Amino acid sequence: MADTLKEILLDSSRRPTVVTDLETLVDAEVSDKGGVSGAVIKTGFAAVKKIKPGIIGSAVDSLLDEFTAKLEPFYADFKGQGGGDFGAYLSSRGDQAADALLAVTDARAEKSSRDSIKKVYGKLRPNGKKNVEEALPRLGQLIDKHAANA
Repeated sequence: MADTLKEILLDSSRRPTVVTDLETLVDAEVSDKGGVSGAVIKTGFAAVKKIKPGIIGSAVDSLLDEFTAKLEPFYADFKGQGGGDFGAYLSSRGDQAADALLAVTDARAEKSSRDSIKKVYGKLRPNGKKNVEEALPRLGQLIDKHAANA
């Protein structure tokens, strides 16, 4: 059994499935959003997908190494405490885990040469931390699923 997120998520034999699962997770999180802020997220998400079809899967794949590195200390601590439900673990550290993941996307958005991407990201970012925190249980479950198969 793999002991690190790098071994679990980035192994070349598993990575395509991990990326597909993460893309499905993003779609589900966006779909679940409600209210005015949910409408803004859904509109922005649709705009990004329209600008460049396939961008979500491509973005997930390009960010996966950095996301994995940011989550690795959380996973090591989780394993050191005996494991269990990584989604619950991440949720209990939602503030820190969300900040870690958003540091990656903030840096990427800043470096983007596409003004349309920067504009959409800028509109979505104010609620980004809340949205990432809400996604942590699903993310942890996805990681648990892949860890069980690693």
